[in-house]
Amino acid sequence: MSRPFPTKQEILDWIRDNPGAAGKRDIARAFGLKGPARVELKRLLKEMAAEGLLEKRPRRALAPKGHMPSVAVLIALEPDASGDLFLEPQGWESDDPPPRILFVPRKGDPAPGPGDRLLCRLTRVHDLDHAYEARLIRRIGAGARRMLGVFRAGPDHARVEPIAKGDAHVWMVPPGAENGARDGELVRAEALDGPRAHHLGLPRARVIERLGDPFAARSVSLIAIHEHGIPLDFPQEAEDEARAARPVGPEGREDLRHLPLLTIDPADARDHDDAVCAMLDDDPANPGGHVVWVAIADVAHYVRPGSALDREARRRGNSTYFPDRVAPMLPEALSADLCSLHEGADRPCIAVRMTLDASGERRGHRFVRAIMRSAASLSYEQAQALEDGRADPALAPLEGPVRALFAAWRAADKARARRAPLALDLPERKVVLSPEGEVEQITFRERFDAHRVIEEFMILANVCAAETLERKRRPLIYRVHEEPGPDKMDALREQAEACGLVFPKGQVLRTRDFNRLLEQAAGGECAELINLAVLRAQTQAYYAPENLGHFGLNLPRYAHFTSPIRRYADLTVHRALISAHGWGPDPRRDGATLEEQESLKETAEHISFTERRSMTAERDTIDRYLAAFLKDRVGEVFEGRISGVARFGLFVKLDETGADALVPISSLGREYFVHDPEAQTLTGERTGRVIGLGQRVTVRLREAMPVTGGIVCDLLSVEGGALAGGGRRGKARGKAPRRKLVKERVRRAKIPRRRP
Repeated sequence: MSRPFPTKQEILDWIRDNPGAAGKRDIARAFGLKGPARVELKRLLKEMAAEGLLEKRPRRALAPKGHMPSVAVLIALEPDASGDLFLEPQGWESDDPPPRILFVPRKGDPAPGPGDRLLCRLTRVHDLDHAYEARLIRRIGAGARRMLGVFRAGPDHARVEPIAKGDAHVWMVPPGAENGARDGELVRAEALDGPRAHHLGLPRARVIERLGDPFAARSVSLIAIHEHGIPLDFPQEAEDEARAARPVGPEGREDLRHLPLLTIDPADARDHDDAVCAMLDDDPANPGGHVVWVAIADVAHYVRPGSALDREARRRGNSTYFPDRVAPMLPEALSADLCSLHEGADRPCIAVRMTLDASGERRGHRFVRAIMRSAASLSYEQAQALEDGRADPALAPLEGPVRALFAAWRAADKARARRAPLALDLPERKVVLSPEGEVEQITFRERFDAHRVIEEFMILANVCAAETLERKRRPLIYRVHEEPGPDKMDALREQAEACGLVFPKGQVLRTRDFNRLLEQAAGGECAELINLAVLRAQTQAYYAPENLGHFGLNLPRYAHFTSPIRRYADLTVHRALISAHGWGPDPRRDGATLEEQESLKETAEHISFTERRSMTAERDTIDRYLAAFLKDRVGEVFEGRISGVARFGLFVKLDETGADALVPISSLGREYFVHDPEAQTLTGERTGRVIGLGQRVTVRLREAMPVTGGIVCDLLSVEGGALAGGGRRGKARGKAPRRKLVKERVRRAKIPRRRP
């Protein structure tokens, strides 16, 4: 008995189930069609194609309209607002829009960049906002290079000038590729040519996105935001979840509203995620001891695992702070309201009660999930004034609680001195903006004992969190800081010797060794440079699920617990504490999930990356504001100190602003200079003059470039002595220098060591 002729739907179903074998002969064989039936099949397939049900693929294959094969080459798109990465088929020719394809990475997969060509295995999905999910087989090609720059119109052709410091390439924008960009706008552009296609002229690019005026009031940070891909706007779903959140009552929580908890933050702080108070311990067994409470906003109650808020917070990793704006980790409805410990408002918190003895050593601690009410929101200046007895009379009722905090801190500071963490003392620059967003001044933030009070109690609370989770055998993300490597130690030793200081070698590294060097430099001309050199010698701290200790703080274990509004690492620690203690109402809802625990390594790597990204963006923005502040002072003379020496010139830290300026080697006079990377010096071939780290210099500002943040100066004098034959040198004259002779002079002309 012959099989019935297949219907159109049966043919479509079979093709979907057999994407690798979907030619006319395959279909005929599958349905047992022979002779005249094959002629009818050919007519039916042609009819289905005319109706838009089928489309032809290479090698005479057929596929349902919009259907993808099981393996395909896909192009990576930009991540969407939720951080998800979607792909599109390469060479999609259908009139219908391509299907939405979600990229689902496996552990260890590299992160694709926009435009990358990927060979992927596809899986059809249903009842979701995408039609397919793709898993990487291999990357087969990188996307076109993209850059951020300023669009410049011209009579012959437009161009894009990159804003990245050190990138001197200018890109030509051919007619029709301007995308409506206007002169002076910040744009994102994409290369049109391969890497070798522009050897006879400027490389070509097209404008793919217009980002507005980079120099409009309060817009300087937008350059760094776009350059580093820092998320600014929140997905609607996350915003909706934040707006739907409601205040929390005291039910099921320990009531701490009777405690004089205070928030102490910078005067311009908008979110307050930690509060502290202290009192004498009334336990007779602890004479002269103190009880310290540290209460932290219970962000985990509002940001639950797997929610839209959680996905977005993890994607951002942390808040990023600029002089003109904040790119927060959480929407403002939470970060500046329900999660913020505002004065007089009841707020949920996770708090730790720590007991210190008279010498500042911790005797014990315990965590609670609680409700609190901040007695006051103070600035560091106000807290210091209360301790010093010079505060506004209106703050007089807070004098007792503040002095109790300082008393407990003085005890804790004794223990800190015995522990001897790294004692860096570096001034922090502050950009002061006018209401219009213009730079009014560059100042240095004052540092008070009030800062040290909060820092020390936050460190103690972080240690307690790590110890508690270890004791309860719960996985967590540690804050890790490894000891410096030998190469960095050699560089630091050279810099110390250049400043006439001693840093011994051949011993086990301890923070005390660095502190002795800092003490030698304290109060001297090289104090700031040595502090910077010690900082640069350290490794970059990072997050990891393994405990490798914290070298800088000289602690065997450390985790971040005290800032869950602005750091995702802290939120994971809060969830671990909730699960470990079984805190209600349901620790399965806002505690650490099994999935979260299994992905701690990936989370730690991701938030380490986002932290570095934010630090770079913040630093770049400060540099741009400094350049903007100095751009109208070209030609003025500044004092400074050499902070770096390179083959191409010097870096000078200007006294007035703390800005780092480049002095090109071309401005060092009309002679050859030889670079000694070990001694960090430049030596004149003719005069034998040695220019090196730590020397006082006078420079003239040649150029300040707000777009890149670059500052270029000409060197006028070193240690009070004018350069012989000074000024920018022109074309070199005479014979090339005798290299061996010059190197011998360099060896003999090391900067002599001054004894402290």
